Amino acid sequence: MICHFNVLNVQMGPRKSSIMVTSDWTERHRPVSERQLEGNEAQRKKIRSWLDEWKEGRPKKPGLLLIGPPGVGKTTVARAVAADMGWQVIELNASDARNAGAIRKAATHASTHGSLFMTPGQKPPRTLILLDEVDHLSGGLREISAERISSIVSGEDIDDSKALKGDSGGKAELLNLLADTRQPVILACNDEMGLWGRTSSTWRTARDRFAKHLISIRFDRASNEALRRVALRVIKEEGFTADPGAIDELVNNNPGDLRALVRDLQVMCSLIDSNLTKEMVKENIETGVRDTTVEIFPGLDSLYRSRTAQNAMKATRSLDKSPDDMVAWVSWNNGVVFTDQGAVRRGSSSLSLADCLLTTRFRNTAHRSWYWSSNLSGLSASVTMPKPVEGRVFCSYPGFLRRGSAWVKRSVVERLAETCGCSKKAVREELLPSLVAVQSENSDDFSISLALGLSPEEHAAICGLSVTHRTTKELLERYAKELEKITTQSEVSVVESSSNTEDVETAEEDKPDSGQTTLF
Repeated sequence: MICHFNVLNVQMGPRKSSIMVTSDWTERHRPVSERQLEGNEAQRKKIRSWLDEWKEGRPKKPGLLLIGPPGVGKTTVARAVAADMGWQVIELNASDARNAGAIRKAATHASTHGSLFMTPGQKPPRTLILLDEVDHLSGGLREISAERISSIVSGEDIDDSKALKGDSGGKAELLNLLADTRQPVILACNDEMGLWGRTSSTWRTARDRFAKHLISIRFDRASNEALRRVALRVIKEEGFTADPGAIDELVNNNPGDLRALVRDLQVMCSLIDSNLTKEMVKENIETGVRDTTVEIFPGLDSLYRSRTAQNAMKATRSLDKSPDDMVAWVSWNNGVVFTDQGAVRRGSSSLSLADCLLTTRFRNTAHRSWYWSSNLSGLSASVTMPKPVEGRVFCSYPGFLRRGSAWVKRSVVERLAETCGCSKKAVREELLPSLVAVQSENSDDFSISLALGLSPEEHAAICGLSVTHRTTKELLERYAKELEKITTQSEVSVVESSSNTEDVETAEEDKPDSGQTTLF
């Protein structure tokens, strides 16, 4: 039995489109056994070996972290192998509440108290706890109090101030789950950095804490042979036929995404009666090319290894980054990736031109400058190198963009928008980049932040400082004292101004009207 997972029984034979849209083919043809799986054989072997260890007891590392692009079958493999072993699956994905209370209620209870489906007199089967898209869990590792979580799990009525919203405490509860579980736990994600967090001072700590309990397994994109076998199987089971050229055309235009392949087949088969032709596939590809994007770090690896302008431009487009961000990422990483100083100089020259082109959008409607700016950034990261990049490409998140992540702090944006009389969008895109650039050089200069009326924490956010560091706490204390001085002086000035105004008004009242005559 698998929770949150159904395989629909369907009648074979050609279908009209009105029938086919009633169910998703990706669910209808999802493998329910390992023998139906395609690709990633080595990864499947590791998962099976790890699950076999659970038959003898709790292994040293009770969790798996499956990493890979979407559509390659990470969760499907986990479900299929568990089904072959007769185990139940409890799943939480991105659409479910995944705060500390929700995770404790749905997963921790099952992991520490045995199977939910225990049969009296028999040894209970294992319960596989599957958490998908954990890289979308927001927040840090701060724990929620046990009393608060217990109240939520028990269903007690609590006021809104104590209710957990979003993913509050989710990551910390994941660590507790991995530390205490008596059942296998599998986490799946596209980008592990989303789980660790992208803050330079904390992501390594988070990674190391999770690594104590997790074995990481990286999934590859499906090969063309695997895609072809899946396509032929789906076509046959749905009662259609296809020309050999049609399948080849479909496979060659797929980035190794099994889910996307099946969805493409469902769309195309809804438009035909029985046979899928190559011309039909070509027409659908030309009229609706999928917007294929890749994660930033694998994408940069591909970009830096590109040896032709065409490949570099293709890699740049797949990153789905704005021209501004492309300039930032490439300029930050060129000096680390390139070993040839001449290549660094040539790349900097191209990046300078790309940056200049971006300003054109403010002077006229030459939006073509965006195209050239983005592609120049990609070229400066690839063809400027005389020799191919060897070894692993170590890219990092641009420090100034990471500081910019504090821009989204609502209080900073709202305060600046109100003070400067502009929109929040203008604050984020135009004012904050300049403000961050100025303040990051000298965080001890409080003049601008004080003039804008920022709080100590907002000043630290603008400077890109972590409020947990001792030096930052000392800085906040100094800022608070300066802010208190200004506030006190302002209050005194207001009082004096009010007093002077009252004196003037009194004098005006005592002074006789120039047009008034007296009786005496």
